[in-house]
Amino acid sequence: MILILQIKLIFGINKIKLNYLFVIVIAFKIANSQNLSDLSFGTNNTFEIMTWNIEWFPKNGQATVDSVSTIIQALDMDLYAFQEISDTSMFKQMVNDMDGYEYYFLSSWFGGLAYVYQSDHIEINSIYEIYTEQPFWRPFPRSPMLMELTYQGQDYYIINNHFKCCGDAIMDLSDPWDEETRRFDASNLLIEYINLHLPDENVIVLGDLNDVLTDVYENNVFQTILDDEINYLFADIEIANGSNSGWSYPSWPSHIDHIFITNELFDSFGNNNSIIQTIEIDNYMDGGFNAYNEIISDHLPVALMLANDLDLIDNVMLPQNYYLTNYPNPFNSMTNISFQISESENVNISIYNMNGQLIETIVNEEMNPGSYSVSWNAKNVSSDLYFYRLTTGNKTGTNKMILIK
Repeated sequence: MILILQIKLIFGINKIKLNYLFVIVIAFKIANSQNLSDLSFGTNNTFEIMTWNIEWFPKNGQATVDSVSTIIQALDMDLYAFQEISDTSMFKQMVNDMDGYEYYFLSSWFGGLAYVYQSDHIEINSIYEIYTEQPFWRPFPRSPMLMELTYQGQDYYIINNHFKCCGDAIMDLSDPWDEETRRFDASNLLIEYINLHLPDENVIVLGDLNDVLTDVYENNVFQTILDDEINYLFADIEIANGSNSGWSYPSWPSHIDHIFITNELFDSFGNNNSIIQTIEIDNYMDGGFNAYNEIISDHLPVALMLANDLDLIDNVMLPQNYYLTNYPNPFNSMTNISFQISESENVNISIYNMNGQLIETIVNEEMNPGSYSVSWNAKNVSSDLYFYRLTTGNKTGTNKMILIK
C-alpha cells in the first residue's frame, strides 16, 4: 500500500483520491497492529506464574496503571509476583478495579513485594515473610515473601524475591558486603530454608535475583543451586543460555529475573505442554521497548506454565515386565538409560527434542530378554528438556530427561 502511494505521488493524483488512499493505508496499518490487549498466555488446564520487576510502580502514573491492568487481564495467569511496588494505594486501586483478582503486599518499603492472583483459580492458605530478623538484612535487603496456595488440589509454595543489585561481577567471599557475596548468601539461605522447612513440597522460587546464571564458577552467585541438579532446576536456564533478544533486562542487556523449581516439579516441567518464556510486552506497544521502558518498566517479565505431568507426548505405557529410566537426571553431558525387556525382539531407543524432532538413535537391534543399560553422550546438543523413547514391537514407552551444561 505504501509503495503504491509513493508511485501515485510521483505521477500526480487529485487531492481527493490522495486523501482516500492515505486513509486506506492508515487503516491497513491499524488493522494489522498489535496492542496490549492482544497478549495471551494462561489456559484453563495449566498453572501459570509470572515474576515481574515493575520498576517503582507506577513509573508513569495513571498511564502505568492502565497499561499494567490491561496486561494482567490479557495474559490471564493464575499468579503474578511483583517487585518494586512504590505506591501501594494506586496498586490496590488497580487490582480492585479488575474483576476476579485479589492482591497481597505488606508495604512499599524499598520497593515492596506483592502478589496478584485470580481468586477463583487458586486458594491462598498462608502468606508470610521469611528471614525478617536483623542478621539477615545483609543478604536480604527485602525479606522473601512466601505464599502457600492450592491449585486444582495441588499444594504449591511460592517464594518471591528481590535480591541486592549491582556489583563488579567478581565475587569476593572475604567481604560480606560485596554485592555478589550478598546474593550468593541469599541463594544459599533460600536453599537452606527449603531443605529444612519444605523438603518434599512443590516449591517455586522466583524474582529479580539481580545476577546472571552464566557466570564462571568462582563468580556465580547461584552455583550452589546449579550444582544440586538432583533437587533444583533453574527453569529459565535455556533463556539464560539463549539469544539476548529473549533476556529479561534489555537495558544492559542481561537475564537477571529467574524462576527455579524443586525436584517435586521436574515431572510437571518436563511435560511437553509446560513452557517458560520472557513475555515480550514491548512488541505489543507502539514505540517498542523505549515506550515500554518509559511507561511501565525496564524489566520484562518471565512466566512459567506448568502442565499436568500425565500428559507426556506419545507416552504409551509399557507393560509391568518392562522397565525404562535414566540416571542421573538432570544430567551434565552423560546419562545412562536403563531398560528391561521380557521377550526376544528388536529394540529401538531414540532421543527427541521438545519439538518431537529426532536427535539420535542410540539402540536399534535384536535383543534377548534381560536388563540393559546404554549411555547417551549429549556433548553435541544444548541444555534443554529431551525425551527418550523405547520401542519394542508394538509397545512404546517415553520418559523425559533434563540436560544442564
